[in-house]
Amino acid sequence: MPNITLSVQEDVIKKVRKIAVDRNTTLTSMVREFLCSVAARDRQERENIAHGLSMTFKEYSTDMGEKRWTREELHERR
Repeated sequence: MPNITLSVQEDVIKKVRKIAVDRNTTLTSMVREFLCSVAARDRQERENIAHGLSMTFKEYSTDMGEKRWTREELHERR
């Protein structure tokens, strides 16, 4: 697992370490869990957006009938 280096104010680190001890975990574990939750939330938001877009396409799509033209016909110069 890769390591990262963070710079955080000392008083914040002390407070969070105390919280970690109260929760029977570590500061590293809390940071890891937070970063995982951010990644999961981002993935879920993207899935929700994609689903909404898909539903919009379904709702507003219309059947244009059978294709009666070729690419060449569309691009021919008159």
